[in-house]
Formats: sequence, structure tokens, C-alpha cells
Amino acid sequence: MNLVVIIPAYNEEKNIGQVIRSVKKYTNNIIVIDDGSQDKTFKIALENGTKVYRHLINRGLGGALGTGIKAALSDGADIIVTIDADGQHNPDEIPKLIKPIIVKEADIVIGSRFIKNQKMPIFRKVGNHFFNIITFFLFGIKSTDSQSGMRAFDRRAAENLEIFTSGMEVASEIVKEVRLCKLKLKEIPIEAIYTPYSLSKGQGFIVGLKTLIKLFILKLTK
Repeated sequence: MNLVVIIPAYNEEKNIGQVIRSVKKYTNNIIVIDDGSQDKTFKIALENGTKVYRHLINRGLGGALGTGIKAALSDGADIIVTIDADGQHNPDEIPKLIKPIIVKEADIVIGSRFIKNQKMPIFRKVGNHFFNIITFFLFGIKSTDSQSGMRAFDRRAAENLEIFTSGMEVASEIVKEVRLCKLKLKEIPIEAIYTPYSLSKGQGFIVGLKTLIKLFILKLTK
């Protein structure tokens, strides 16, 4: 089984090295997408022995994931995992994330922060529930954590995904693709590691509003 982990990163010199080292306990096939960073993200990722694809400008999360998935498929990935670079996710949960794919229970697995009760800033909790509702309203797929950045895909699912968006709205777009491609989706509980740094990396009000508008445009055009 060729497991490839994609880490989209934008100005993540603070945590990218530690995230890579933690992921290496489970695979050496790691692809970092440096999405136009202006710090040492690219240099640190190379020093930690990963493949690094570099966008000359910041394209956004959707653009980074699109590049990463194409690269992973070119590398012969059987299973692809995406994980954030800010330290919010625990790489030790990768084995349980990919297990439903290995045992043929799912084509896509989303790591959900809401299946089990855990401490979470109220604005994050409200924001995520809001986008869960919007995702269901627009695309007809229920998810307890549509905005999670920790996911796993089998090869067939990854090959069938069509990512048109470039920003944070890609999370809901991936959920939309589950229905369009008739894929089996499973959610498993994961831990959310919140620090002042990781909280600073999330969607603020303005970004959230832009994401909402882009999702309505996506619904009308695709």
C-alpha cells in the first residue's frame, strides 16, 4: 500500500518541520505544497526530506490541494491523506483515518472534530456548524465536520475528484463530489489541537463571507 500524505502550507515555518517528522512515523511519502510562502516553509520542508511543490503566488487551499492530489496520483498513491500544516491535527490518528479505506468500508474518510465532545472555541464551533448546514443545503450531503482538513481518499476517489475552487470553499466542494461521484463517505472522530497559533490560521468573518459567496457561485455554475 502506497500511502501519500499531502500537507498544504502557507507561511508555516513555525510548525511544518514538526508536522513532517510526526507524519514520517507512518510514511516517508510526503508531499508539501508551498503555496507561495514568503518565509522558510520551502527550505524547512526540503531539509526534512519531503517532495515540495512550490506555487509562485498564493493560490489558496483549493489550489494547493489540487496540486497535491495530482502529484500524489502521479507518484502511484493507493491512499492519499491530507493534513494541515499548523499543528491542529494529530498525525498519530492517521492509522485509524485510513482503516475504513483499507477494509473497504469507505472511499473517502473525513476526520470529524464533532463526533465526540471536546473543547473548542465557540466561534469555531458555530462557524463549522453553519457551513455544515450550508453544505447540506447546497449539495445534499450531511457531514458533522464538512470543513475538516484531515481526510483520506482511496485512489479511485482521488482520480474522480474535480476541484474547481481555489480557496477555503474546497472543503465543501470535496463533500459535494461525494454525491456526484457516488462515493462512500465515512466520518471518524479526531482530536483538534487548538493553540493561539492554529486559531490564527482559521477562517475569520471576512474569509468566511467570501467562502459562502463562492459556494453559492459553485452551486450555480457546477
